[in-house]
Amino acid sequence: MILVTGATGNAGGEVLRVLVRAGQPVRAFVRARAEPPTHAVEQAVGDLDEPGSLDAALDGVRGVFLLPGYRDMPGLLDRFRRAGVERVVLLSSLAAVSKDTRNAVSQYMIASETAVRESGLAWTFLRPNAFMSNALRWLPQLRAGDVIADAFGDVPIASVDPYDIAAVAVRALLDPGHEGRAYPLSGPERLLPAQRVEVLADVLGRELRFHALTDEEARADMTGRVPEEYIRAFFSFYSDGTLDESQIYPTVEEVTATPPRTFRQWALAHRTAFTTDVGSGTGQAASRPGG
Repeated sequence: MILVTGATGNAGGEVLRVLVRAGQPVRAFVRARAEPPTHAVEQAVGDLDEPGSLDAALDGVRGVFLLPGYRDMPGLLDRFRRAGVERVVLLSSLAAVSKDTRNAVSQYMIASETAVRESGLAWTFLRPNAFMSNALRWLPQLRAGDVIADAFGDVPIASVDPYDIAAVAVRALLDPGHEGRAYPLSGPERLLPAQRVEVLADVLGRELRFHALTDEEARADMTGRVPEEYIRAFFSFYSDGTLDESQIYPTVEEVTATPPRTFRQWALAHRTAFTTDVGSGTGQAASRPGG
């Protein structure tokens, strides 16, 4: 049995779907009973910040797809080990490589990796570039009009499809030979935000434009909805250049024998999300095919 944390999220949901398609026994971990993230999947309810609540969730589990940053990572991993879990695939980040614990994002990624590494369990770290699915944060702007404004307009990123993260995660969960490995993950191309908007415009058949926010505008936009320590972390990464997500890595194809998906492929696969209730700037909903 594989336990998938973050089962309703972008990466965890894809891990769940890949495991189901492979016919593997899988359990979705959720904080509260909800609509299953995929068909016919067993759910377990609990709180990963409270390791004592996990008895039922861990029954029969041998592998865990784990998100980072829980309150007591060492205690959580100890609970896994005592329950009979054998391996953990941790969704980490390249931010863990920086070793800068003054950076809030790096700090919790480093702490999470350290806890997993010291747990006594077989482990694999996934360190992806930014997710292609981050483009979904543009949905409110797409509903309002045809201009997408965002920060760090001059920063190219070789973003990665969560599907490809999941494909690597599943191989690491099921196959031998991935223990003790830290895998950097990317897509096959580095794109500026404006270039991603161009792809979306073509896929959606809309005249979209990108507006790069100044650093001052970006800070004002984030303030009040993003914790200040994370705002500082993002500006350290993308304005100061302490994190380079423009690198293209061969890992996805090396592990899965399939090339990583392009941003266009991701956008086509998720066209429904962008066209449901999204007008062309006139307030009219766009028609769209299923899928």
